[in-house]
Parts: sequence; C-alpha cells; structure tokens
Amino acid sequence: MKIEKKLLSGNQAIARGAYEAGVIFASAYPGTPSTEILENIRFYKEIYSEWSSNEKTALEAGIGASFAGARTLVTMKHVGLNVAADPLMTLTYTGVKGGLVIVVADDPAMHSSQNEQDTRHFGRFGKLPVLEPSDSDEARKMTKLAFEISEQFDTPVILRTTTRVSHGESLVTLEERKQSPVSLSFDKNNQKFVMIPAYAKKRHTFVEERFNKLKAYAETLSFNSAEYKDTEIGIVTSGIAYEYCKEVFPNASFLKLGMSWPLPESKIKEFSQKVKKLFVIEELDRFFEENLKIMGLNPLSKPDPMIEGELDPDKIVEIITGKKITVEIDTTVPPRPPVMCAGCPHRPVFWITNKLKLIVDGDIGCYTLGTLPPLDALHTTICMGASIGMMHGMKKVLPPEEAKKVVSVIGDSTFFHTGINNLIATYYNKGTGTILILDNRITAMTGGQNNPGTGKTLSGEKANEINIESLCRGIGIKDVKVIENYDLKAIEEALKDSLAKEDELSVIITTRPCVLIVPPDKPYRVDQDKCKACGACLKTGCPALIKQENGKVRIDSLSCNGCGLCFQVCPFQAISKEEK
Repeated sequence: MKIEKKLLSGNQAIARGAYEAGVIFASAYPGTPSTEILENIRFYKEIYSEWSSNEKTALEAGIGASFAGARTLVTMKHVGLNVAADPLMTLTYTGVKGGLVIVVADDPAMHSSQNEQDTRHFGRFGKLPVLEPSDSDEARKMTKLAFEISEQFDTPVILRTTTRVSHGESLVTLEERKQSPVSLSFDKNNQKFVMIPAYAKKRHTFVEERFNKLKAYAETLSFNSAEYKDTEIGIVTSGIAYEYCKEVFPNASFLKLGMSWPLPESKIKEFSQKVKKLFVIEELDRFFEENLKIMGLNPLSKPDPMIEGELDPDKIVEIITGKKITVEIDTTVPPRPPVMCAGCPHRPVFWITNKLKLIVDGDIGCYTLGTLPPLDALHTTICMGASIGMMHGMKKVLPPEEAKKVVSVIGDSTFFHTGINNLIATYYNKGTGTILILDNRITAMTGGQNNPGTGKTLSGEKANEINIESLCRGIGIKDVKVIENYDLKAIEEALKDSLAKEDELSVIITTRPCVLIVPPDKPYRVDQDKCKACGACLKTGCPALIKQENGKVRIDSLSCNGCGLCFQVCPFQAISKEEK
C-alpha cells in the first residue's frame, strides 16, 4: 500500500486526525491559535462542523453529540476553556459515550491573547488526561489516540497544543478513515447522565477510580518514552520544548512526556535514577517541576524570568549550561506595531470617543487596538463580553460627573459570544449608559469567520441571521440607533443624544463590513499645496497616511481603502478622492 505523506501545520494535522478517527461532529468558537482546525475540518464532508456562539455552547453541543454516540471534537484557545469550564467540570463526572476530545491551544508569549495561562492545570483540576504533541504528525496520532482513551476510560480528553505546534509545519503520514466503534443511539441512564447530588456522589467515586486507572495507563503509554544517550544530562520535557532540546542537546537523555497528565510516576523515578543531572524543561508554569518535587525528586529547571513567554533553543542552552547567549538584534528594520487596517470601520468610532473624552470599557476584538496611540480611546479590556458589565459596575459607583462619561464598546461576534448576557443583566438591574456595538459583519480578529449575525454557516451555506437591533429591542431597550460607521457627524450626534439620556440604557449599532471582506473604494489623495502639516489626519492612526520630511502628509494609494475618515477630519480641505 502506498504511504502518502504531506506537509501540514499542527492544526491541519489535528483536523486530519479527527477525520481518520471517524469523528462525525465538530464544534468551536474561533480563537487564535486554534482557529484553523475547524476551518480545515469543514473540507471533510463526513464530519458535520459548526461555529458556535461561544466555547461553552460549543462544548455543550459536543456533549450532546457524544452522549448520542458520536465521536466528537471541540476546539478552542486557552482562555476559551475558562468559558467552557462549567460544563467540562461536570462532564468529568458523567463521562462520555462517543469519544469526546477537547483541543485547547495555549499561547505562550501572548501572540494574540490577553494572558498566558497553562491548560495543564485543567487536567489536574478535573482529573482528566491531557495529551501534548510536539509536532504535526504527533498531533495527528494523538488526536486519534485521544478518542480511544476517551472511550476506553469513559472520559473527556484534553489535547493541548501551543502556538508553535499549532502553526508550525512538519511531515505527516496520512492514513485511511476508520469508523467509530460506538453506535449512534442515546441510552437512557440517569445515574450516569443526570448529575443531581445523589447520582453525582456515586460518579465522584467513579472519577477517582478512573484516575487511578489512567495513572497506570500513563506508565505504559508509548508517547511517554525514555531515550538514553549521554546520561550526564537527563531532560524531562514535552511538546515543542522537546524539539528545541533535541536541537541543542541531541546527545542528552530524554524522558518525553506525550501525556502531560496524569504523569507516569514510576517511569519518571526510573529515569531520574539513570541520569546524573535531572532537568525539567517546560513552557509557562512549573507544572512538571512541582509534581516531580511532590514525588521526592529535586530537578533543575528554568529561572524565574523564564516562567513568562516562550522557550527557544538559546534559552534552553542557558538553563542547561548556565551560560547566556547574547543575541545581536538588527535595528535597521523598524518594528511593525499592531494597528487597525487602513479604512477599518472601527476607527471613526474611537476618533469620536477620544474627541468627547469618554471612558471606554472595551472588549476582545480588532477594536482592542483602539487603546494604542494616537487614538488612546479604549481604557479597559478583560475578557470576551465583559465590557457591558464593566460599564454597568463603573456607572453604579462612580461620582455622577465621571459616571456619565463611561461607555461600552463591543464587536458583533463578541456580543453574540457573551455580551448578550451582560446586556440582559444590565437592563434587568435598571442599568444606564451607552453601549456601542461595532457590527463589521464578521469575526475579523481571528481571520474572518462567520457568526450568528452574518447569515452564513462555517461551510458558507445560508443560515438564520440574528438581527442585533431586533434582539436589543426584544430585550426591552427603547433607545436603539443604527449608524453608518464612516459618518463621523452621525456617530457624534448619536453618541451625544444617548449620553444625554442619563436615566436610560442606550444601544448604538455601528454597521460597516470589515475592509478585508469588501472591495476597497477609490483612494483619497492629499493636495500638497493645501496641506498645512497640522497633523489632524495623522491622529486617526491610519497606516495609509504617511508623514513626509517636510511635515506634510501623503496617502499611500495602495493601502488606502477609501473610507474618507481623513477627508472628514482635515480642517483645510486638503484631502479629496482620486478621480481615477
């Protein structure tokens, strides 16, 4: 039989592994670095896949599919697991029917996240198995293994990846799809599936017994493998850190932990006895190190500063040898800070909130970049959906003069994610204030995925579209305005009108599709004779505007999307649309 190999990213390999494992249901909320898993699964027509409104709903739909016998994959980024933790922690008690695997992508160094939390703790917290691949082919193999473990031990399984594994590419061996051994049917078993206290007490006993079996299984798992060479140095590691270690210390001895929870205690102790110096190399928290110390071992490990951010080969050399490698950085190429796209429909909103000197409670999305200079127009960001509740809390306690300046800004996808709950709670508790819902008709930050407001499914088929205006009015909010994003005057008037209604809850929905999903309009140009180098247009932060040596501004016609914001703010009418 011909063996086919293909270069795949870790996310593509997980999608392939799910296909080969016989998965028939997959759900997710997009979140970098996990997004591409579902985007690739949709090409396997044997698998039904969907974007959910948030990670909790994704997991709950997955639980239903699993209970009905389907092998099910649910994917999310690390902070998404916080949202899904409520059903997860009871799912550990019920167990599964069809295998259920939860892929969680951690983001060391916070390339696109608000924190660096370590998902391995959820495995210990929920007494769940956690698998951790080090490259793409392991991602494919471990995805398949995770379903077998899930069904063998009646447990959900976490497959933990990190940014480098998710997005890095390596050769993957492709195999045929196998049908799931579990039948599609729901077996009524209240003592297993209904977690009232009387039944849950019995299931807790099951969880403890299952965990002991998983610990024994970890000792025999081939992915927990010892590699003995030079026994002067022994390294306990996992994931991408293993690849880095092998690169710089190819002759060291290794204990590679493919199952990062539960740990194979006997195998670890045996390894420690055969090496002279025992090191633990792991990204983020001292998870392995702390557990090895509980076992009575005293491994050497990274210094405190390396708890933050990613590891790399140079850092690993420093950990093992104590010698720091000095890297000379070429400063001739200036860094490129993150910035909203030229023509981004969010920019006019922040221009106005900055002009009105408002306190802006923000949320998670492209618009979070509104916090950066020169706009400096977003002042809090915690997690998905928090902005509305934070505005409500602030307005309840701040002095009246300051409270009336507080507004909330949230994107359409984030509003559907968890913003609706806060809107309902604020309205219910007689909250006041102005909520700006920035509807750019897509989930832009993670690459342009559909959401309940776009009218399309993951596969691009027509879906039932949720109308944000109707939803807000249905809750009972009377002051709901819909404004075109690029109209500065209309945005300012709408905001002033809503802010004046101090005893009312108002919603302003600004609508304009993301510039990445619509063709650009004709670009604008600057009349150099009229430009007075005042810099008013530069305060919009648009990357298409370029300050020249003489202080005057020109517009890069290749970058300009023709939004007209600079045209509206120029006090000297020096900007006009190109004729061509």
